[in-house]
Amino acid sequence: MTVILLRHGVSTSNTARTLAGRSAGVDLTEYGETQARAVAERLAALPIEHIVHSPLLRCQRTIAPLAEKLGLEPESDDRLLEVDYGDWTGKAIADLLTEPLWKVVQRHASGAVFPSGEGLAQVQARAVAAVREHDRRFAEKAGHDVLWVACTHGDVIKSVLADALGLHLDGFQRIVVEPASISIVRYTPTAPYVVRLNDTGADLSGLASKPQRPAADSGTPADPEAGPVPGGEFGATPSADNGNAELRDSL
Repeated sequence: MTVILLRHGVSTSNTARTLAGRSAGVDLTEYGETQARAVAERLAALPIEHIVHSPLLRCQRTIAPLAEKLGLEPESDDRLLEVDYGDWTGKAIADLLTEPLWKVVQRHASGAVFPSGEGLAQVQARAVAAVREHDRRFAEKAGHDVLWVACTHGDVIKSVLADALGLHLDGFQRIVVEPASISIVRYTPTAPYVVRLNDTGADLSGLASKPQRPAADSGTPADPEAGPVPGGEFGATPSADNGNAELRDSL
């Protein structure tokens, strides 16, 4: 079974440099809407059979063009929700840099628990369980390998990828997942395989017939020492999508 992990497009919170978390009404920007349409163009030719998504608005908006093209009814799953950042929700990223928890999130993610929110270990457990359960259910129902899409959030996707890579959660900040990027995991009876990572390229035609080798990471932070922030952006990078503000390779 193969899941395409799709991060939502650039949101109004991304451009405002705030931590949206589960705040209601956070929508895509105009550029994010352009990304959503481009993603639909990239994926519409593939034999995708299901779309599952976080119930938050920015994910609904991201998958809407693809669902329309494929004629599919998207399925919402609360386990793919954004991290519950608790008291950090809605705060400016710049104001969080001095919080003692910041270094814990960067260096010891498995021990990070957001005040009045959830821990990143909890996030990984629920997200991985959701992806594996849907993957198994779709396979059993179809009786064959199924290609499907899970649209969710940066930290959620990174935690799923860390599990697939056999990487300890404490190292998940080394993974970059940009807005509107896709990462692909193929689950087999023996092990999961990461087929693509943080991919914003145009050509996915080979996916319909066989898995491809992992592509090179397309994102490079301006200041690696600053580290990625909760939600998926790099703290020192001025753009909302880790440097990919220009339309590039169809995205």
